Amino acid sequence: MINVTLPDGSKREFADGASPLDVAESISKSLAKKALAARVNGELRDLKRPLDGDCAVAIVTDKDPDGLELIRHDAAHVLAQAVQALYPDAQVTIGPVIDDGFYYDFARKTPFSTDDFDKIEAKMKEIVDADYPIVREVWEKDAAIAEFKRIGEDYKAQIIDDIIPPGEAITLYRQGDWFDLCRGPHLPSTGKLPKAFKLMKMAGAYWRGDSKNEMLQRMYGTAWANEKDLKEHLTRLEEAEKRDHRKLGRQLDLFHMQEEGRGMVFWHEKGLTLWRVIEAYVRRRLEAANYVEVRTPQVLDRKFWEQSGHWEKYRENMFVCETEEDETLSLKPMNCPGHVQIFKFGQKSYRDLPLRMAEFGACHRYEPSGALHGLMRVRAFTQDDAHIFCREDQIEEETANFITLARSIHADFGMETDHIALATRPEKRAGSDEFWDKAETQMLSAARAAGVEPVIAEGDGAFYAPKLDFVIKDAIGRTWTCGTIQLDYVLPERLGAEYIAEDGQKHRPVMLHRAILGSLERFIGVLIENYAGAFPMWLSPVQVVVAAISDDAAGQYAEDVAAELRKAGLRVEVDRRNETINYKVREHSLAKVPVIAVVGAREAQERKLALRRLGSNGQQIITLDEALVSLAEEALPPDVKRAR
Repeated sequence: MINVTLPDGSKREFADGASPLDVAESISKSLAKKALAARVNGELRDLKRPLDGDCAVAIVTDKDPDGLELIRHDAAHVLAQAVQALYPDAQVTIGPVIDDGFYYDFARKTPFSTDDFDKIEAKMKEIVDADYPIVREVWEKDAAIAEFKRIGEDYKAQIIDDIIPPGEAITLYRQGDWFDLCRGPHLPSTGKLPKAFKLMKMAGAYWRGDSKNEMLQRMYGTAWANEKDLKEHLTRLEEAEKRDHRKLGRQLDLFHMQEEGRGMVFWHEKGLTLWRVIEAYVRRRLEAANYVEVRTPQVLDRKFWEQSGHWEKYRENMFVCETEEDETLSLKPMNCPGHVQIFKFGQKSYRDLPLRMAEFGACHRYEPSGALHGLMRVRAFTQDDAHIFCREDQIEEETANFITLARSIHADFGMETDHIALATRPEKRAGSDEFWDKAETQMLSAARAAGVEPVIAEGDGAFYAPKLDFVIKDAIGRTWTCGTIQLDYVLPERLGAEYIAEDGQKHRPVMLHRAILGSLERFIGVLIENYAGAFPMWLSPVQVVVAAISDDAAGQYAEDVAAELRKAGLRVEVDRRNETINYKVREHSLAKVPVIAVVGAREAQERKLALRRLGSNGQQIITLDEALVSLAEEALPPDVKRAR
């Protein structure tokens, strides 16, 4: 007999050879009907695969993240089966799950096009309707290679030959007459795959990612647990397209990027105005939280990076140059080693701790050109970086205070924290397991002290320390990682940072690496997409446009109004062009200006303004004196407004 422990802690007995499906059926027929797979002792397994012995079993349905990943995995297999049924000359290569969907790479001389998608999707639905059992088979390596070669699948044969050690068995999954190399698990049958899938786009991809190899055709798709979720996803994609920060950046004259400066941003006047508003706001918040601001060099000697450990762990991402004096130098990819040097300058006492050291630090990191993406992935960026040097007994309080500060700042920008992730030890790391046990426990305790239960992100920590990452949600429900705090015992040790403790002896400080926005470039990209370019008043590069109906009657009054508004602290432009007022209003509305103040002969005579707000068809007639008070108040940054 097999003893099975269920998630609620209860135990049940089953005959030898029982499967997770038998477990599900013993609980309820409805659960068995919904079941897609199971976790057996934590391992994701096929629903009908026999249990090996006493174990813990949790049934997976489409309500679980594992269930959605299985759906997408199976959608990739059904896509490959459909393509080969329709186009027998196509060879399959790899088809993994990705965010929100899947793709499959095909080798075929004749190009596919998106015009083929309707036919392929129809075939995929036929395969679902056929409800083929999906059967796991174990093959010897050589037999599997011979079989794939026999049916003309040379790429699959090569994959097996390259990645499977000699004499090791492999698994294939069969659905109907079609089968594929896969470690699994899979759904019990193709009929379990919801028809909530859609093919999205085509792209080229080199075999094995090597430009020296053949170019394959990559077919992308998305798959969801039901039609409602699919429709919501497609709606989000449409909305995201409208909010693309690269398009809006040009449309709103904020920035541009060009080939001669890959991954580098050309900030225009309005974009830099937005930047400066954000920077000034963050600087005020840091000053209020007792941070000191510093600045460190852009270029440092290789020896410095070797000492810090970055040369060994991060060299491939660093921009390096050599001088005629045989110096090997690097642009800094991060600010932390420089901050340690400032900490080391002069003797520090325990009374100086915690020392919160901030820098809007310009950094450079090499990113492959194919990975670059507007402001979201760049090679040159500025971090709202800071490092807190503290005693070990101060870690919890400093981390909890930072969590409160970061969440408050994100909220001021209109984005609430979705969750905080505790990123644990990566495979490539510095420090012993004992160190990581201790550091991860400290970060978890600190998060809980701030009233936060973090989501565990296994293996996502920095190479020197665990971290807490802040995940925020935007206006259309997408999540972005903005902000982090990382615990570090290693760098102070490597770079020799010390302070004099109460006992008169030298001790190592603990270092908390932290950022709230991350990089200003990326955060501005997130802001643009969150607001679709229509920033709140305090962030808008141009807050008011004073538009004269006619230059003769109201031009000078428009200039006078603008001057008064500027004295009140507003960012103002004047439009005296010889165009109709409807044309001007439409143009400035497309430029996402929050307020358009229309003035004509009557307004000039009565010292009034006709205010039109972005997104509204109406207008408000108001005196200039009233406008100076109300608009100035509306334009205040949140922290300044709270302080009044």
